[in-house]
Amino acid sequence: MANQCIFKVKFGTKAIHAGIEADKSTGAIMTPIYQTSTFVQEGIGKHKGYEYSRSSNPTRDALERNIAALENGRFGACFGSGLAAIDCVLKMLSPGDEVISTNDLYGGTFRLFKTIFEKYNIKFHFVGMSDAEVVKDKLTQNTKLIWVETPTNPMMNIIDIEEMSKVSKEANALLCVDNTFATPYLQNPLDLGADIIMHSVTKYLGGHSDLVMGALVTSSEEIANEMYRIQNSSGAVTAPMDSFLALRGIKTLHLRMQRHCDNGEKVAKFLTGHPKVKEVYWPGFESHPNHDIARKQMRGFGGMISFNLLGDKLEDAHRVLNKVNVFALAESLGGVESLIGHPATMTHASIPQEEREKIGVVDSLIRLSVGIEDADDLIEDLKQALD
Repeated sequence: MANQCIFKVKFGTKAIHAGIEADKSTGAIMTPIYQTSTFVQEGIGKHKGYEYSRSSNPTRDALERNIAALENGRFGACFGSGLAAIDCVLKMLSPGDEVISTNDLYGGTFRLFKTIFEKYNIKFHFVGMSDAEVVKDKLTQNTKLIWVETPTNPMMNIIDIEEMSKVSKEANALLCVDNTFATPYLQNPLDLGADIIMHSVTKYLGGHSDLVMGALVTSSEEIANEMYRIQNSSGAVTAPMDSFLALRGIKTLHLRMQRHCDNGEKVAKFLTGHPKVKEVYWPGFESHPNHDIARKQMRGFGGMISFNLLGDKLEDAHRVLNKVNVFALAESLGGVESLIGHPATMTHASIPQEEREKIGVVDSLIRLSVGIEDADDLIEDLKQALD
């Protein structure tokens, strides 16, 4: 269980050192992989702080402290996947409660809400959150959670976290922000009034496409106690080896994210000038509907880009997807390598077509996770695939 950890240093130093201590027995500078299920106790109720690895494990503890510090939070908890972390938040609710969520969100989150928790009499409202008044119209006395993604997946919409914080506090509801796309390098939702932050650590935090993990961060002791109770009771925890890999990945998060941002900007600008591209969705453009909000709450605009092809045809999208060489056709995002995907048939296939198309996830939409390769090579690859 991660305890309070507030580091008064800059981000790059936190990424490398926060929550990490040299191993007391050997002096090892890297946190050891405590690949054990249980811990020997000196006597009944007498142990060294660990009893069973589902409840707590030294490698996972170090990671939880580290991620909490990066988000300027007090408590962190890691889970077997991003969806397991979201599952934990939803388990804080009760039958009859209502959730307001952005209508443009990761398909797996939508599936979890609709096919798992809706049958337990939790009601979900999916609305465009760029206008706070639309959210306020859905508030009732039963509203207990407001779920925000920003930037959203895959349309790159920007939601004003401070404004949503005001709305949630007026309604006495929790505000949870999925910060996967931005990462704590670009955005810190707790500082903007959020109660809980969710990360798919699989993505940018891990950064190397070699683990599956989720995390929650909060500064509320009351929320943290419930978070740890559910984590231990449900058991969807991450393994020691994956925790070690995530710790290793986070040490270069600040360096990788800066390169993702730089490459993302170059690729986005290239796409806007291509004759076969209809629209480019990237919050760094001044023409983006909520660019001013992005500038206010983010320190950069990231490496996630979506774009539409002229003609809106599925076969045109497939042709581009099949012709890239440096970009890899794959689900997921946030790794050092560049990925290309088709939301309508991949990450968002679980959302009904009619609902997908309302928010812009049409057959011609392509999503890019721009990696840290040479930007000129990425642009040349897209150019040849589009041409």
